[in-house]
Amino acid sequence: MATALADEIDVLAKAKRAIGGAYISEPDEEYMNEAQQDYFRRLLLAWKKSILDAAAGTLQQLQDGPIREPDLNDRASSETDWGIELRTRDRQRKLIAKIDSAMRRIEEGEYGYCEVTGEPIGLGRLEARPIATMTVEAQEAHERREKVSRDD
Repeated sequence: MATALADEIDVLAKAKRAIGGAYISEPDEEYMNEAQQDYFRRLLLAWKKSILDAAAGTLQQLQDGPIREPDLNDRASSETDWGIELRTRDRQRKLIAKIDSAMRRIEEGEYGYCEVTGEPIGLGRLEARPIATMTVEAQEAHERREKVSRDD
């Protein structure tokens, strides 16, 4: 799980570099103004493109042929690596749906605001997790409720 999250962070960092780095806000700037929306739109599109490019590379490797390791241990290791790679790609496929949802929220003027409280999520949180739909506090409360319901 830590590897998949690290991969996701790396792909997001690559997307940020592709669009010229992080957003620098002005001190008296209005929250979710046109410039911020444009930045996050470009970031989300670059992130999605990076994911799709990585998936295409994986697909090409799969089409190149089966694992042909003569040693059983090497073959088992290769198959384990492929399993991890495919799980990572599946996780990223699900991430694309969240990116598309964030793009819709930008178009509808709802991006950057908590779906629970309606408060601004904050640029720092959106910079770290552009698909965030809740403030940190609302997310923590949601996770506590989830944990309690699982423990029951």
